[in-house]
Amino acid sequence: MTDYRNVPLDFPREFLIGSATASYQVEGAAHEDGRTPSIWDTYSHTPGRVWNGDTGDVACDHYHRLEEDLDLMASLGLEAYRFSISWSRVFPNAGNALNAKGIDFYSRLVDGLRARGISPVATLYHWDLPQELEDAGGWANRDTSYRFMEYAARTVEQLGDRVDTWTTFNEPWCSAYLGYGSGAHAPGRTSGRDALAAVHHLNLAHGLAVPEIRREATNDPDVSVTLNFHVARGEREAAQRVEALANRAFTSPMLLGRYDDDLLEFTKSVTDWSFVRPGDVEQIHQPLDVLGVNYYSTVTVRMWDGAGERVRNDGHKDVGGSPWPGLDGVEFLPQDGPYTDMGWNIAPDGLEDLLVSLKEQFPEQPLMITENGAAFPDVVSEDDEGEHVHDDERTDYLLRHFGAAKRAMDRGVDLRGYLVWSLLDNFEWGYGYSKRFGIVRVNYDTGERLPKDSAHWVRDQIVRKNG
Repeated sequence: MTDYRNVPLDFPREFLIGSATASYQVEGAAHEDGRTPSIWDTYSHTPGRVWNGDTGDVACDHYHRLEEDLDLMASLGLEAYRFSISWSRVFPNAGNALNAKGIDFYSRLVDGLRARGISPVATLYHWDLPQELEDAGGWANRDTSYRFMEYAARTVEQLGDRVDTWTTFNEPWCSAYLGYGSGAHAPGRTSGRDALAAVHHLNLAHGLAVPEIRREATNDPDVSVTLNFHVARGEREAAQRVEALANRAFTSPMLLGRYDDDLLEFTKSVTDWSFVRPGDVEQIHQPLDVLGVNYYSTVTVRMWDGAGERVRNDGHKDVGGSPWPGLDGVEFLPQDGPYTDMGWNIAPDGLEDLLVSLKEQFPEQPLMITENGAAFPDVVSEDDEGEHVHDDERTDYLLRHFGAAKRAMDRGVDLRGYLVWSLLDNFEWGYGYSKRFGIVRVNYDTGERLPKDSAHWVRDQIVRKNG
């Protein structure tokens, strides 16, 4: 097995190294300046949904600490920053009237990034659907796709002269399967049919929005989508089913203009896919400048023989529903460690395998790692020079995954950059504030930011790359 610690990290100068966050996880100011509730406001305020009853009402208070955080990014030498835009902040209640204070926040963010030489990478949707649209059916309702198209066009109209990369969706797998299938994410539904309808309507929304982004932007940006790919190992039939539901349900319509026959076949007991209308897959199939790749761990699977209780150790919070509609015959097996604080196995070879596989499937498609990182139970220490977080496990995790990415590039993968998740410790969805992914520690009582050793390691890679 490759020792990724020994891979020379000699990335080309044009390779972008940066970090990422998401609106509901960091912004706070949930009830200020005209912002209205999203599904995550509703979900997090519902008793029993989030650990410790945590909410994103304040989060990292990024909304009020914008200049401080921009200076922090500059001090780390970040070359790119991926953020998401809160639909509820710029178009309250999913209405048609632009909220001037909301768009002003993102305008100041983008201007502040550009002034510091940091490339703005904007994600239009990172799971925080306006509650009003959920009340009308959410992503199980086809109309939401068209509302997203309108939101995308209007937002790009406002910021489309300064953003370098526009990403339609972050991890639609989570939005569909965790939000509408398992109930572990907002809005908390547990319907396999709704989950698959959401898959299609998220795909459709992406296909409708891409031409609008290109039409409204004036600075020739890259247009992208970010997918969280499942690297499935174990029995071949089980792995193929997982990859069909988790990966190809998105890549095949987006990049090839079709839904694969095996996906339609093994999900027919859940839905007849009648929500797919003539012309939909052609609309979804839009050229992309870059495909965002999110990777954290692998899964090991086998077909279930029907004996005993089916094992589902898939790394996702179990709240009763299933994020795998149509996969009742597949078991998710425990995997060998070591593990992160999320219980996810650490497997940098899975990242190399994934990147090479994507190159083989889509040889002309440039890629970017838009999320990779790890949660660990960090400890603050203090000496004569002040406070420190010596997060050796996270630094080692990043070292080995950067090595895996470089190995993939050496094998011919067109990889354009690497955005570490996450810049800040933040609201980790159903886990609240109990899991720390940041390369910068946030004191949730005071808001104080403290770069960890891993942040200094990332800065050093950028300095070394640029010579």
